[in-house]
Amino acid sequence: MSLVELSHVVKRFGTNTVLDDVSMTVAPGEIIAVIGRSGSGKSTMLRCINGLEPIQDGRILFDGAVVNDPQTDLRALRQRVGIVFQSYNLFPHLSVEKNITLAPRVVKNMSESEARELAREVLRKVGLEEKIGAYPDQLSGGQQQRVAIARSLAMRPQLMLFDEVTSALDPELTGEVLKVLEAMAGDGMTMLLVTHEIGFAKRVASRVVFMHQGRIWEEGTAAETLSAPRTQELETFLSAVLH
Repeated sequence: MSLVELSHVVKRFGTNTVLDDVSMTVAPGEIIAVIGRSGSGKSTMLRCINGLEPIQDGRILFDGAVVNDPQTDLRALRQRVGIVFQSYNLFPHLSVEKNITLAPRVVKNMSESEARELAREVLRKVGLEEKIGAYPDQLSGGQQQRVAIARSLAMRPQLMLFDEVTSALDPELTGEVLKVLEAMAGDGMTMLLVTHEIGFAKRVASRVVFMHQGRIWEEGTAAETLSAPRTQELETFLSAVLH
């Protein structure tokens, strides 16, 4: 049984077709790395999966519910599908604890003490429990990104979407964040990651999807796709990213 299923999805912005007949499935526990040039439709695909962008054709299923059906409760869906962007989107005027506990308290009516315990638990997972009282501007970029991940985890999602979460970070901070993602993978979290970190994709992803011109151009296991590209487009992309 697939957790996510995209079937012949088409997404346009005006006359520009950004996703062109995209079909893909994601099984529970799978970690899929989505790679490709800027503008190939990767980030848009993630935003369509959790209903942030409407689609023009095809359908998207999440755990049996049709995401693009007007009857679907997208607020309820987004509690189960976490998304983390490259900009951390933390509330600067709230402490780390308040950033994390806001949604569980408002959306799930969690008590203050329960929410605080949850904040500690998810911060432990990202290695930042000691920063619970800090404010975002007191944290490095890597720490802010880890707090953003903890905030998503606090909603206990079934699926996590990561959109270039390390692209604004220097190599050392990137390593911090990738470590957290590896630990989540080890815990069995289902993940879709748009990433340029090819080494990380090779190590952690169960499958790699290469997007080009709004389509899925190639997909397969990380080892085969990244070591032996079948198309010139993927070969050119990899040589540009790896050199």
